[in-house]
Amino acid sequence: MYETREDISLVIPAHNEERVVGRLLDALLAGGPDGLDIVVVCNGCTDATAETARSRGPAVRVVELEQPSKHRALRAGDEHAKGFPRLYVDADVVLSGTDARRVAAALRTPGVLAAAPERELPLDASDWRVRAFYRVWLRLPTVRQGLFGRGVVAVSEEGHARLVALPELMADDLAFSLAFRPEERQVVPEARVVVQPPRNWPDLMRRRIRAMTSTVQLEHHQRRSGTPAHGDSAASARTSLGDLRTLVRAEPRLLPSVVVFAATAVLARRAARRAIRAGDFATWLRDESSRS
Repeated sequence: MYETREDISLVIPAHNEERVVGRLLDALLAGGPDGLDIVVVCNGCTDATAETARSRGPAVRVVELEQPSKHRALRAGDEHAKGFPRLYVDADVVLSGTDARRVAAALRTPGVLAAAPERELPLDASDWRVRAFYRVWLRLPTVRQGLFGRGVVAVSEEGHARLVALPELMADDLAFSLAFRPEERQVVPEARVVVQPPRNWPDLMRRRIRAMTSTVQLEHHQRRSGTPAHGDSAASARTSLGDLRTLVRAEPRLLPSVVVFAATAVLARRAARRAIRAGDFATWLRDESSRS
């Protein structure tokens, strides 16, 4: 239904991603590069990310920046990308060229300005606490309906104009999702992206502390700038006790997983307070286990 061969641009920001960027590029190019304009923006890399990307041939263009900054990498990618539709793709996910085209094609639907694929999280290699957390997280309405947490966001030219107006934010994917009203964004069920989850508890905590800190930063920005002109407030992405009660009522067997989820959220919130009090919205707590 969504397949197309129209030209689309993909911007891939990459900071020290030599271990994973190759698998993404191989997946994108597996069906041939026709119609794909791929730009990998290596920012502040001290490893072989650029060399790995260039080794995939002329279908991949590489831009190098000295400073590590995803925001600047995205803007540099915009400068080199050829056109629209445009996909922003994290280097550590796996997306096929076919699914990239399906996501881009969804933007042909009148009124749809942004789209993303369904996410697939292979949890077999993760420990029981990580599996329990995601068993709940993946069922939350805001997670199912939002474009965040997928590592892929596609926009039309009109949708792109909203994104470039955003400031530099740690919660870039959440900000991207909230830049659009629900009817303006679409999750494409025919497309899949593989998002590697953390394998252990410490790396899950790093992700959750980062998520808590970045959500607060986004809330601060929205308060300073007034009510968002589009989409919802960042607070709408928070999980409430009511959400968890609803899940347990619908699926009582989820109660142990909900306990793990709630405990993770409480511990992450406490740890995030230190960064928030210090106004540290720049330290990126990176999950390395998902890149192994």
